[in-house]
Amino acid sequence: MNEMNILILSAGRRVELVQCFQKAAKKLNVKSNIVAGDCSNTAPALYFADRTYNLPRIFEPNYIDAIIDACNQENISLVVPTIDTDLLLLAENKSFIEEKTNAKVLISDYKVIEICRNKINTQKYLEENGFGIPKMYTDEEIRNGDLKFPLFIKPKSGSSSINIFKVKNNSELNIYKDIVNDPIIQDFMEGEEFTVDVFLDFNSNVITIVPRLRIATRSGEISKGKIIRDREIIDDVTKLMNVLKPIGHITVQLMKTDKGIEYIEINPRFGGGAPMSIMSGADSSENLFRLLMGEKLEYNENYKDNITFLRFDSSICLDEKMELV
Repeated sequence: MNEMNILILSAGRRVELVQCFQKAAKKLNVKSNIVAGDCSNTAPALYFADRTYNLPRIFEPNYIDAIIDACNQENISLVVPTIDTDLLLLAENKSFIEEKTNAKVLISDYKVIEICRNKINTQKYLEENGFGIPKMYTDEEIRNGDLKFPLFIKPKSGSSSINIFKVKNNSELNIYKDIVNDPIIQDFMEGEEFTVDVFLDFNSNVITIVPRLRIATRSGEISKGKIIRDREIIDDVTKLMNVLKPIGHITVQLMKTDKGIEYIEINPRFGGGAPMSIMSGADSSENLFRLLMGEKLEYNENYKDNITFLRFDSSICLDEKMELV
């Protein structure tokens, strides 16, 4: 069997994701190097990967060329993005990268990324397609004070829950409007918050949907989560995926409120908590290897229910030569 090497972009702290791909390759008896790409030589994931590749920063003009070089030098079969700022650029250059290499880029269609990366586009898309989402206030409504507190303010194209605030009154609103760049103002949602890991094949067929209750978060990423096979969530997210048609591993955030399911955002990439769903049995890493081998996958719910994951930090030590001690 040919080698199936995976390039993980902006590998950073994604140690668990690197290990999930390594375990999947071993389980399937696939010859594979998991290559961690990053612009920093102190990204922890580099020290767990089979190979590493130094990439420029995303906004540097040679970034796409560097990915192409990495794919050709490391004989890459699949390029996996992990951060939001990569997504539009990769979607734009997907066919260019695939023409110049033997690799597939795990990125949805450009129009899907455009919907997901801009919160206003997401809002309009969900409203137009009849999915629950809290009301977003227009500039006119804000000027006229036609508001119902508490509110929620967040940046139009933010990431990692940075500059997201609950707003209790007008004076707080004025303060937060100065802090948040290009803000969106919505009704505040109350209820149980879920992150839903979805895996779709390269033709946008849904293969797995795993709802995870967010018990605790840190810097916008789940630190404690419980897998709950919630039928209402699974059905609603299936409907959304059938309309949106992304590919690969998608992370959907939503809330179960007294009005029903209301969506927060759709991240068309592996979220930080994805290894929880993978470890529960909905193994997106294994699924990707199987798809690359030409297998056809069917929808399944073969994952463990009612299990809780607690995530924690760990350290590695490097000597003066920047090698593992």
